[in-house]
Amino acid sequence: MLKGKIAVVTGSTSGIGLEIARELASSGCDVVLNGFGDAAEIEDIRAGIELKYSVRALYVNVDLSKGDQARKLINETIKEFGKIDILVNNAGVQHVAPIEDFDSDRWDLLIAVNLSATFHTMAEAVKNMKKNGWGRIVNIASAHGLRASANKSAYVASKHGVVGLTKVVALENARQDNGQNITCNAICPGWVLTPLVQDQVEAWAERDNIPVKDAEVALLSEKQPSHRFAKPEEIGAMVTYLCSDAARSVTGTTMSIDGGWTAK
Repeated sequence: MLKGKIAVVTGSTSGIGLEIARELASSGCDVVLNGFGDAAEIEDIRAGIELKYSVRALYVNVDLSKGDQARKLINETIKEFGKIDILVNNAGVQHVAPIEDFDSDRWDLLIAVNLSATFHTMAEAVKNMKKNGWGRIVNIASAHGLRASANKSAYVASKHGVVGLTKVVALENARQDNGQNITCNAICPGWVLTPLVQDQVEAWAERDNIPVKDAEVALLSEKQPSHRFAKPEEIGAMVTYLCSDAARSVTGTTMSIDGGWTAK
């Protein structure tokens, strides 16, 4: 469906980002990976995507907390592939503390990675998308881009910012009567079952000496009415849809995948 398209996915060496990259590769995209991790493991991931999906996969190691490095990711992609068609801003970091105890350096880091990097990558990518007349931007925000939770001041602020920035970029590129088709949307996941979250669930179960399923319910019950984790591949499937021609009129939206969290 997306054969020949070039997709950049930030934070794609594990978890949600990796599954998004695999979903896009399965639809024919050449993919650019970015993220931290063991170099040998990242190479195995990169090579595995190429082998399984018969596409090209490139890994670009940049520090998204620095604006010039975020822009470098896009420019390196264009240098290697000649264009960028799809940008998925998925990279994010978290820190939890009451605002009076929230470390200033942690605040700066969360805003830099979660919000500012999204600005910098979009600013560079849109230039090339306009030149080519086609583009898809999908920002992975969060249910916390639409709702607040205590002790998450920087995360909530950054994800609300991502939602607002998504709408601005969508409006700036909305016209399609000029032969261009560039869309920008945000996906707002709730609890997603990644390896990191699975570890938290298992630790909770061990601590309270309860079954893992009961620990899942305990973790989910406050926020997610479905009492079920979303799966990374569900996020990947939504990204693939938003990048398709079927979604050419979908822009400036927030897509919640949260088991009813934001319906409350």
